[in-house]
Amino acid sequence: MRVEILIREIRKSKKITITELTKLTKLSKGHLSKIERGETRPTIDTLVMIALALKVRVEELYKIHY
Repeated sequence: MRVEILIREIRKSKKITITELTKLTKLSKGHLSKIERGETRPTIDTLVMIALALKVRVEELYKIHY
């Protein structure tokens, strides 16, 4: 599964809005939206921030992304 799909699915399954994720990660809404739409690839640092915010192991995202 592609990382952007996985991030969106995890976020939605935890009932976290994109706005809430921006507050948890300190990333902009536009940047997170682009990641979820597959328009930009997240860096490792960004994946770490997202994983922490979603309370999943970063390895779950890292292995899929890279």
